[in-house]
Amino acid sequence: MLFRQQQLDGIRSGVITLAFRRWRRPSVRSGGTLLTAIGELSIPSVAPVELDQLTEADARRAGFPSREALVEELNRRAEGQVYRIELGPLRADPRIELRQSLADTEEESRALRERLRRLDERAGEGAWTRRTLEVVRAHPGVRAGDLCVMVGQEKEPFKLNVRKLKNLGLTESLGTGYRLSPRGGGDADRVGLLTIRSVSSPSPPGLPSLPSEVRV
Repeated sequence: MLFRQQQLDGIRSGVITLAFRRWRRPSVRSGGTLLTAIGELSIPSVAPVELDQLTEADARRAGFPSREALVEELNRRAEGQVYRIELGPLRADPRIELRQSLADTEEESRALRERLRRLDERAGEGAWTRRTLEVVRAHPGVRAGDLCVMVGQEKEPFKLNVRKLKNLGLTESLGTGYRLSPRGGGDADRVGLLTIRSVSSPSPPGLPSLPSEVRV
């Protein structure tokens, strides 16, 4: 579920407290949360609604100037059910605090290693977590289109993988590219979280080759 920047501004200011989407299947659920560019948004309720039930007040709460404008927007997509999504409190992105924290105990470090192992195990392309972390460590601020070449992936699957590591607090996004967070770099330095034994993919032109053995 995505919001335009103008809508995000309205959510942050408290002007927008409602959203409507036409979906085949809801992408958020009642009682859940949604991570946005401005923080974690709580979702008190998600319920189907018919177009003739929408009101002018609904439209204004959703950031539209009129009911007509809201209906026109929803009708841009012909298929699916219309849903009414209540928007609750906005909180700080929990990943921000997480990426500043280190796993101070062996138990925490073991749990994090297990999360990475499961990500590798479920991946159709084989183990990728250590390789991706090393590429990000070696080339902070380099765009995803160049980094993906180094790990032999297409751009979108690579970005999805980096996002999974971000959800664990290990990476953070920059204006261009990424870098390891304190959690991603600090943990490894202190407890040997990751060892990359070999990285054979060539770097794109103008970027240095990756070292053959490094700790991150």
